[in-house]
Amino acid sequence: MPIYALGELEPNISSSAFIHPDSVIIGSVTIGADSSVWPCAVLRGDTNTITVGARTSIQDGAIVHCTADLPTVIGDDCTVGHNAHLEGCTVESGVLIGSGSLVLHRVHVHTGALVAAGAVCAQGLIVPTDALAIGVPARIKDGAADKATMEYSAKSYQTLAKRYPQELRRLH
Repeated sequence: MPIYALGELEPNISSSAFIHPDSVIIGSVTIGADSSVWPCAVLRGDTNTITVGARTSIQDGAIVHCTADLPTVIGDDCTVGHNAHLEGCTVESGVLIGSGSLVLHRVHVHTGALVAAGAVCAQGLIVPTDALAIGVPARIKDGAADKATMEYSAKSYQTLAKRYPQELRRLH
């Protein structure tokens, strides 16, 4: 699996994390216990830091980057959906970032919030606890986060991350 240092910047990955061999991790990236990074996801900590908490999944094709001024922080028990793009933002614990969404500079997604698939969270947007951010640009719907979907997604990827190291094998 491609895990790269960039000069003195080296990833710090928990031994219990599952990192798919077709993902890419570069530079100052920390990945917590029991988290997972799936195929074609890229985490590039070249100009600042990226921190991924425990039991968080970074799904297929997701891009996580930072800026010279802004780290990217993702909390515990989060789901970052397929093809999502996060850059220079803070995502607290227990959050679902929907597939294909953009979460940009200085966005702050609070605990228990949900960013809908395809939503564009423009610079500086605050997504309150238990809120839903939906649309382009994202609008906030207070109290509309679907807790059952969020918990199911987080748990199902935690289960998959335990299965893959045991059963994944390359055929060609």
